[in-house]
Amino acid sequence: MIVNRPKNTSKDIVEFVSYTGKYPNLCSGTLTLRIAGKEYRFGLDEKYPSFWMSGGSCSWSKGETVTEEWIIDCDDLPKHLIKYVDLIDQVINENIPFGCCGGCI
Repeated sequence: MIVNRPKNTSKDIVEFVSYTGKYPNLCSGTLTLRIAGKEYRFGLDEKYPSFWMSGGSCSWSKGETVTEEWIIDCDDLPKHLIKYVDLIDQVINENIPFGCCGGCI
């Protein structure tokens, strides 16, 4: 799911390089992507901040977690990369297991 989608997107390639997030903090990793031939690192201690969050949920009453695709917020992407948001969304959801927003509990 993409929040604040821009109107124009590019057909240039976005490649998944790596992601360090893993259970129980799947959403807290460093994401490395190659975008239009240049490598970018996103995350807490990186040059670029994270722009994704878990689309999953946690049901406290049932003690269950639900995994869903990642949510991408275009407002958190560097402005020069927003045109690639559709490809970024596709690459993230194809390469990182869906989050559940409950692994940390």
